[in-house]
Amino acid sequence: MNGIVKIPQPKNEPVKSYAPGNPETVELKNKLQEMRSQTVDLPMNIGGKEVFTDDKHEMHPPHDKNHVLGSYNKGTAEHVKQAIDAALAAKEEWANMPWEARAAIFLKAADLLAGPYRSKINAATMLAQSKNPFQAEIDAACELIDFFNFNVQYMTELYSEQPPENSPGVWNQLEYRPLEGFVFALSPFNFTSIAGNLPGTPALMGNTIVWKPAETQIYSAQVIMEVYKEAGLPDGVINLIFVDGPTTGDVIFNHRDFAGIHFTGSTGVFRHIWKTIGNNIENYKSYPRIVGETGGKDFVMVHPSANDDQVTTALVRGSFEFQGQKCSAASRAYIPKSMWARIKDNLVETTNSLTMGPVEDFTNFINAVIDKKAYDKISKYISDVQKADDAEIIAGGQYSDEQGYFIRPTIVLTENPKYTTMCEEIFGPVLTIYVYEDADFEKTLELVDQTSDYALTGSIFAKDRRDINTALNALRNAAGNFYINDKPTGAVVGQQPFGGARASGTNDKAGAKANLMRWTSMRTIKETFTAPGSYKYPFHS
Repeated sequence: MNGIVKIPQPKNEPVKSYAPGNPETVELKNKLQEMRSQTVDLPMNIGGKEVFTDDKHEMHPPHDKNHVLGSYNKGTAEHVKQAIDAALAAKEEWANMPWEARAAIFLKAADLLAGPYRSKINAATMLAQSKNPFQAEIDAACELIDFFNFNVQYMTELYSEQPPENSPGVWNQLEYRPLEGFVFALSPFNFTSIAGNLPGTPALMGNTIVWKPAETQIYSAQVIMEVYKEAGLPDGVINLIFVDGPTTGDVIFNHRDFAGIHFTGSTGVFRHIWKTIGNNIENYKSYPRIVGETGGKDFVMVHPSANDDQVTTALVRGSFEFQGQKCSAASRAYIPKSMWARIKDNLVETTNSLTMGPVEDFTNFINAVIDKKAYDKISKYISDVQKADDAEIIAGGQYSDEQGYFIRPTIVLTENPKYTTMCEEIFGPVLTIYVYEDADFEKTLELVDQTSDYALTGSIFAKDRRDINTALNALRNAAGNFYINDKPTGAVVGQQPFGGARASGTNDKAGAKANLMRWTSMRTIKETFTAPGSYKYPFHS
């Protein structure tokens, strides 16, 4: 390509409101009805070919468990091997493709999502992952569009970073090579945007991918694959498989050409993967890159000077949007005694008033949790609270799986700051509150820092900047994404790169140039235009 290529400056995709009667509302409702009325048969995609098997697994909306959306074709270890072979076969041509061509594919994918695929990706996310229209819009459409657009910008910035000076007669360059081998992308159910980004980011940097989505996210994963293909992604660059985790891992982590994993999921699974890679380290061609974002036990810390209404709103939205199934969701809060007396009744009333039901009814704020396993786990926590001596339920607490996996947003009040639901990740619509004495603000900051193994997100609500700075310093390592006078959810690509440390992951920041660096292996190239013709130094006569 001749001349200097100028990449369009990225801007965050505007979020549509889906207010009653708006054109996007009508379009999305029609798409929901259309997709709900169909019965699909979703194939794997290996080397650009659709792969069907005799092992069909039905897909059901979590909010309507008896309705059948269709089925996906479950694969075996042989399909994992085929996907690896396809990725390795596509690697040389993809790695050698000009970066401008790779950029064009992802910029086109962003445009497709913003336009003709917007209602489809949102409807798929709503139906199979039980998100309301606004949550689906922010996630499946806007955030994935932002990932594609901003990652292209980050790639161009990265490639432009070259040695600042050259000696006379010498040209020094840095080449940002893709990793040697294939990358494994293992994506979660809760964010369609993450499912698209985990294979997409390393692919943009010239890597080829084996991608396994969560089984409860396969419906929208198939739409992402359609977008990739429509955007011109060559066959074999991203290979989509539907194989169970242990089978997939047994093949992937024993393969000599395994080059890295891009992961979002549970801390337990990630730790097991890390141990497996470590045990197999001498079998690999290179040291695999391990990039993972895992769980959280995210907090809201409130100073007595904070605004009552702002705190109440942050707790409701931060805890209960998408049924609390966000790794960033607020699940523990520390509220001063003076404020608690003022906000308790309003917080309880607001929480109990949240509408709950199927996603097809746009008036519902709360929908279903993802599946039976999640329902059983969350309801067990609630049941245990009902038997506890040092904790009580003050809002919600009801649950039913008669129609779908519905759990009312629940607030637990505890006198014990180390009570189970203050410490363990629940991943559901349960918020636990500990009320502290106003004079114990700094002591409570220490409690916040020491209560959880996680360090993903958290927030401080306060008016005086001295108190805010006190919290910032005391909680320096307690959250990779820290919010001041805001809920601890809703990181925006290009504005708040996302990730945490401690048990919450490697903090490689999705939505930042730092993440792209992980999928490259730099090569330094020194070219000497006129090489020395003698071994002698200048002082040799």
